[in-house]
Amino acid sequence: MTVKQAAWLAVGVLLAGSVYALGPGAATASSHREAPLVAADPAIDNTDLYAFVSPERPDYLTLIANWQPFEEPNGGPNFYPFATDATYTIKVDNDGDAKPDATFRWKFQNQDKRGNNTFLYNNGPVTSLDDENLLFRQTYTLESSFNGQPFKTRAQGVPVAPSRVGQASMPDYGTLRSQATRTLPGGWKIFAGQADDPFFLDLRVFDLLYGGDLSETGQDTLSGYNVNTIAIQVPFKDVALKGDAKRNPVVGVWTTTERDRVRVADGSSYGGKVQVSRLGNPLVNEVVVPAGLKDTFNATPPEKDAKIPALVKRVTNPEVPQLLQQIYQIPAPATPRNDLVEIFLTGITTKAGGPIKADLNSQLNNADVTAGKFTPSEQLRLNLSVPVTAQPNRLGVLGGDLQGFPNGRRLTDDVVDIELQALVGAAQTGKLVDALATGDKVDANNQQFLGKFPYVALPNAVAVNSQGGAAAPQAAPPAAAPTTDPSPSDDTGAAGAGQPDTDQSEAAGAPAADNTINAENKASTTDTGGWMTKPVAYATGITGFGALILAFGLFAFMRRRRRPAQPQPIFDPEQTTRM
Repeated sequence: MTVKQAAWLAVGVLLAGSVYALGPGAATASSHREAPLVAADPAIDNTDLYAFVSPERPDYLTLIANWQPFEEPNGGPNFYPFATDATYTIKVDNDGDAKPDATFRWKFQNQDKRGNNTFLYNNGPVTSLDDENLLFRQTYTLESSFNGQPFKTRAQGVPVAPSRVGQASMPDYGTLRSQATRTLPGGWKIFAGQADDPFFLDLRVFDLLYGGDLSETGQDTLSGYNVNTIAIQVPFKDVALKGDAKRNPVVGVWTTTERDRVRVADGSSYGGKVQVSRLGNPLVNEVVVPAGLKDTFNATPPEKDAKIPALVKRVTNPEVPQLLQQIYQIPAPATPRNDLVEIFLTGITTKAGGPIKADLNSQLNNADVTAGKFTPSEQLRLNLSVPVTAQPNRLGVLGGDLQGFPNGRRLTDDVVDIELQALVGAAQTGKLVDALATGDKVDANNQQFLGKFPYVALPNAVAVNSQGGAAAPQAAPPAAAPTTDPSPSDDTGAAGAGQPDTDQSEAAGAPAADNTINAENKASTTDTGGWMTKPVAYATGITGFGALILAFGLFAFMRRRRRPAQPQPIFDPEQTTRM
């Protein structure tokens, strides 16, 4: 190998490593950096998904999906924009084949006026979304597809509620939230922007399940942090099978993030879109899926879940009950855990032959479903016909409240305590396990939720490491007369930014009506991933190998430079590189 050949080989390998390193990786999904690759790409990390019947609009479904965990309020100067090279989606399956029958997708665009003039996100107080002092802002396009039809644009140029810089920069953030909440033709409501992280739990579960003696509980790990939220509210008929929520009330929901398969440093991309994040039920990828499958799970569509034996095994023979038995001497239920199969893979139904004798939230319960096409898959399933609970119970179905998790998920559902109880058999016995009655001792969010769409609390503005980590006082949006929603319509109509939703009289900290979602006081296998397993790791190794070749080439080149110069022909083939 000549000196120049070595140098060109090194450059080629380095470039190849760079291209793959810029690519999407295997994937990552839900719940706060739970998978290895997602931790390096927070903008595409799904943290949580919520699906519930709207308390103030009982014929409408509300879907809330969050991304980018652990947003510290003071994390400037760039703060936390949505990724413009990603596509964010929420998908709904109403016939149980584990394929989306309704897909809503968001694409974001930047408007950056800072240039070389300033490092500031804003150069003065921001009182509205079109305030000239707001130097960085985002808008988005919302598209939808039903029953496999081509996507249609539902709204474009819709403003995103910005990251909350602080009280001096955004003295009335509630107004910005209201201006970013829009009503579209067909009665849809939409919102995208920063919000308080609504998930509440003590994450010290990873320290030998709360310290090995339940001493490490009672601390809301996510208190004071923000997330990026996408919320949408649509009529039942837009998501129910055949548009009939009375005959077919059950839907399954999951959310994904997609990126171009190959992205190059110059901004170009090719290869089509690839799924890089996925989330349905909470905590599945965190504590059910083993580390070696986490990235593969995030790159896998639900229709393939039942074809991954190692994934199914982690549901039928989960790790957490075994750990609870070893650490706390709480007997692990007998396997296979078909009760967990109902909760996570089929929905709760007597038609699947499982041990839970109820018909609650499986698509098999829909009158027009073809049972032969039903495919077990991990989805967050919801029965739209269950009426809104006047007094929500934080333990959901286990607490006798059929509208709560695992029948969908409301913001106030204590999913950590619910899942711990389910994992030790409470769902099949109908009785709570007393030894885990107190759970993680975090029973509600640190911020009050709103009583109306988009429900999530305003983002925190005080540093997490300040005294107590409490949020700054939240400014209430200006009161206004309630708006009247347009009549429901088909997936048609002019695509604009929608109308601002000024009916936002309830802010975080303000009391909500009785029928709202206020926080309640406490009463191993072979690699099936193929190409999608660990391309970032491969790229790192290739890049390191290229660096070694480059170093060798440069060393040889410098030694050659020290030799006496030799006469060169007019045309030297070594000076031409054939690609």
